[in-house]
Amino acid sequence: MAEFTLELNDDQKQVRDWLHGFAADVIRPAASEWDEREETPWPVIQEAAKVGIYSLDFYAQQFFDPTGLGIPMAMEELFWGDAGIALSIVGTGLAAVGVLANGTEEQIGTWIPQMYGDPDDVKVAAFCSSEPDAGSDVASMRTRAVYDQAKDEWVLNGTKTWATNGGIANVHVVVAVVDPELGSKGHASFIVPPNTPGLSQGQKFKKHGIRASHTAEVVLEDVRVPGHCLLGGKDKLDQRLARARERAASGGERVKNAAMATFEASRPAVGAMAVGTARAAYEVALDYARTRTQFGRPIIDNQGVAFQLADMRTQIDAARLLVWRASWMATTGKAFTSAEGSMSKLFASETAKKVTAQAVQILGGNGFTREYPVERMHRDAAIYTIFEGTSEIQRLVIARTLSGMQIR
Repeated sequence: MAEFTLELNDDQKQVRDWLHGFAADVIRPAASEWDEREETPWPVIQEAAKVGIYSLDFYAQQFFDPTGLGIPMAMEELFWGDAGIALSIVGTGLAAVGVLANGTEEQIGTWIPQMYGDPDDVKVAAFCSSEPDAGSDVASMRTRAVYDQAKDEWVLNGTKTWATNGGIANVHVVVAVVDPELGSKGHASFIVPPNTPGLSQGQKFKKHGIRASHTAEVVLEDVRVPGHCLLGGKDKLDQRLARARERAASGGERVKNAAMATFEASRPAVGAMAVGTARAAYEVALDYARTRTQFGRPIIDNQGVAFQLADMRTQIDAARLLVWRASWMATTGKAFTSAEGSMSKLFASETAKKVTAQAVQILGGNGFTREYPVERMHRDAAIYTIFEGTSEIQRLVIARTLSGMQIR
């Protein structure tokens, strides 16, 4: 088991500096253009693939870093570059985590490579969980998966929404209801292979922020997938459903569903994304405050500005520490007995919103224009308190964990 440390080793520092260079030299110069275009930045993704950042091998190396700091370190540096482009680069990872969390070794080896493609023909993947009437309330999910035993196929019907890469993905990972009577415990995850009939893109959303990341509805109409596309396999599903029925009958402990297993694994990573955006805005504001002169002196010479910057840096560092702790705990198998994963996501996402707003304020009128990047960073930061569990849901998870009560 890796000892907890706040000091990156030489290999981690080398990776961090490499990612920072890519973010500074490739992502940042393209950020404004792709934000305005509101399109997937395929050329940037391809550049990331060519240098090895957008690849299964890279994310596997970071995911299996024994200290747990590989993924949060990578997320922070990429999102320091630009949140929208970075999400286009790492969005496939959520689908990959869904397969890693629930799939068999064969499924992992078969499908994750197809999610990324290769540098000459890059692909993306989508994780499809949210629905028009079931976001945070996963128990209200309506997308159904019915098993056709005669053909050993699952038939999927429903509509998913807020899907990163939805409709343009090579591989879709879809969470569906297999036993409605069990609520959120009756869910399972399915691979929908490329070019499967019946899957189509619904509306593409025009968003407030992260506009370089494609977000859309995914419509499933009699989508048939082979039995081996059920993540984990049918035997495992039948066993899990049987245990859930027994526990439901006896009032026993809850069973985690497939979507929640994915979200639990990814929440500290989302916190790291928020830290990267907050850090970027803080650095712009600090540089501006040092060079902007009013009344014959730099504005940082005023306590009103200097104290804001002091608070911004303190909150960013505190958020990073919470993210690193949760990531280390997850990697070393320590249980989130106080909902440490949700804590990290909650604090980091709220910090990003606050810090980017303060950065806009420090830049004044300039901060309100698109000539300066803090305006975009502030719009981008709004998503962190919403996706993969709103701040209110994170507080609910934390409160339930601490109290042992089903707080509503």
